[in-house]
Amino acid sequence: MPKQPDVSAAPEVSAQVTAAEISRLAGVTRATVSNWRRRHADFPSPAGGTDSSPLYDLAEVRGWLARRGHGEKTPPLEELRTLLRLSAHERAAASRLLPFVLAERRRPDLFNAADALPDSEVAARAQALVRELPAPPEAHFDDVTYTAPDASLLRAILRCIDAGQAQGAVDVLAERELEDESAGGTYTTPVPVAELMARLLAAGSPSRPPVRVFDPACGSGALLAAAARQGAQHLYGQDLVPVQVRRSLIHLGMQAPGSSADIRAEDSLRADAFADLTVDGVLCNPPYGDRDWGHDELAYDPRWAYGVPPRGDSELAWVQHALAHVTPGGFAVVLLPPATASRSLSRRVRAELIRAGALRAVISLPAGAAPPLHIGLHVWILQRPELTAPEHHSVLCVDGAALSGGGGRTTARLARTSGSVRAPWRDGAAGADGDALSEDVLGHWTSYVADPAAFEDVPGQARAVPVVDLLDDLVDVTPARNIRTAAVAAAPVAVAEQAARLGRELAKAADGLATGARAGTWPASGAEARQWRTATLADLTRGGALTLHRVGPPSTRERDAPPPAAFANRPVLVGRDVAAGQRATAAPQTPVPHATVIVAEGDVLLAEIRSAHGTAARVADERDSGAVIGRGVRLIRPDPKRLDAWFLAGFLAAEDNLNSASVGTSSVQIDPTRLRVPLLPLQEQRRYGEAFRHLYGLRQSARQVTELAALLPKTLAEGLTSGTLVPPESGKQ
Repeated sequence: MPKQPDVSAAPEVSAQVTAAEISRLAGVTRATVSNWRRRHADFPSPAGGTDSSPLYDLAEVRGWLARRGHGEKTPPLEELRTLLRLSAHERAAASRLLPFVLAERRRPDLFNAADALPDSEVAARAQALVRELPAPPEAHFDDVTYTAPDASLLRAILRCIDAGQAQGAVDVLAERELEDESAGGTYTTPVPVAELMARLLAAGSPSRPPVRVFDPACGSGALLAAAARQGAQHLYGQDLVPVQVRRSLIHLGMQAPGSSADIRAEDSLRADAFADLTVDGVLCNPPYGDRDWGHDELAYDPRWAYGVPPRGDSELAWVQHALAHVTPGGFAVVLLPPATASRSLSRRVRAELIRAGALRAVISLPAGAAPPLHIGLHVWILQRPELTAPEHHSVLCVDGAALSGGGGRTTARLARTSGSVRAPWRDGAAGADGDALSEDVLGHWTSYVADPAAFEDVPGQARAVPVVDLLDDLVDVTPARNIRTAAVAAAPVAVAEQAARLGRELAKAADGLATGARAGTWPASGAEARQWRTATLADLTRGGALTLHRVGPPSTRERDAPPPAAFANRPVLVGRDVAAGQRATAAPQTPVPHATVIVAEGDVLLAEIRSAHGTAARVADERDSGAVIGRGVRLIRPDPKRLDAWFLAGFLAAEDNLNSASVGTSSVQIDPTRLRVPLLPLQEQRRYGEAFRHLYGLRQSARQVTELAALLPKTLAEGLTSGTLVPPESGKQ
């Protein structure tokens, strides 16, 4: 049993915050906090720090903010993160508060009107809740030294839970301890990917869905929770990092209360805590690129039934570890980096997996589906061979990147050129496109596993690759390599028409670019560069010449309420759309911010994040009208009687102007209030505006020519190599 806290022995110490932290709590700028200090006599006096960097009592600050109506500006998770960082014993505080989240979810009645309770009462009730926890989760907190829970932290957790963010609270509490761990190569499995993997596991044997599921690198428990949603009743997990074990237990206690969970903290490969366990199915997202996984000491381990994994390929050690824990005929679904499918030093192990019939499918996911986001990961589906089972003669390969484009790779490129393709898992969250991709992948696997011999290949997307084709010198199971690219191969006439259309579009775009480049003469301003008086956007906003809009984080009240009806079913314009010079790419089903603005023709759209290869500002036209702005966009609405929109956009996007208004290092943000605009008569503004409009069109034409010039030769080359096109007659190229 964990040691119970002694409330009477622990003094209550109020946290202290800086002016910068006050600005985050209130959702305002630091300049606003400085103004409050000067203008309001009742603003809290410094409780510590120095004259140049004073510290303020957090309780007094929060009380002052609440009286001023600023208490609801901080999202609950950010408030918890701030308070935890300010705690004198933040790591210990996080560890002892993890079980409290689960306990409070089970007994919310103990904390009614928690904000009105004295600190000692809040702490006492927290102790009572943790004391009531069932034995399995509680046992994993024996190494935690308990002191009296910090009442401000407890209240912050309660606010997270009230806002429906209990799981987020667990993640925030685990963050600090995870920062101190040296384990690398581990990533969180996004919920959409975890759901897909669990559904693939269940579809492998629909007649006997897996009831006992094991994850040997369970992390936060996302895969086990997904398995529970598919019907798994007994969940087993192991992880090297103790806080991950605690986090996983709490997550499963909240998300799968009807399932039993046995999670242990050990190195799965070196110290298998479930050496005698075999289960119906295994789900795993193992560490990547770990060269210190125990190659030398495990050289004669009986788990390596398909060959000793090379030192530089720990992923295949995890694959065989997963297979060793599956009952004969059971399936394992493992998320792996793409190099595992082709790495030369591992081809013998891959060959043995294929010969034995253990490797059943390899599915490539589009980049961005799961961390690391810059590469497209692979899902391997494996089955432990049965002595009496029929021999497998093929391996299913599915190209998720092609599926995300709605067709073969050539079709996907064409669609991307027209701006119709969206990332299926943008920012790690599945939208409508991600759901469709999951259904397509699941449909191919379900069809294949039901009758591999009868599976019909889908050109460019899925293919049952004969084993004999895979067992060559490379033993490369990369889906893109093994799926014949001819979504086009079945229709040579369509490919020829497509190539001809691309050629016409390229010629037309090139003519337009040449015409635009030759248009007009650009005279010098004189012997010296022209000088003018300028004003910042902040000045122009105060003077009523324009209004500045942006999307901020929703309040707690807004988060649980639907957005206003006026914003529903509208496309969402985000920062990358402005930077790429394209229309709104987020589908109407994308969650719409409550405080958004409907775009009107003539608005100036400014990207908040600087891009080395994009446009910072442009003017909305009739095709943008009706969309709503999302994250990463500032909408500037000028008074047309005082400011020309294109004049404004042109000067806002000037390199020197952006440099003076940019803040940050790795992610360079634009502070629009610091951007400057010349003060010119409206008629002269319009002259400049016409010039900037012309330059924007020239830039768009150049971008279109560049894309088409890359796409046309690639399409023709693919047509020639796939047999759908033949070279033109001599002299007619």
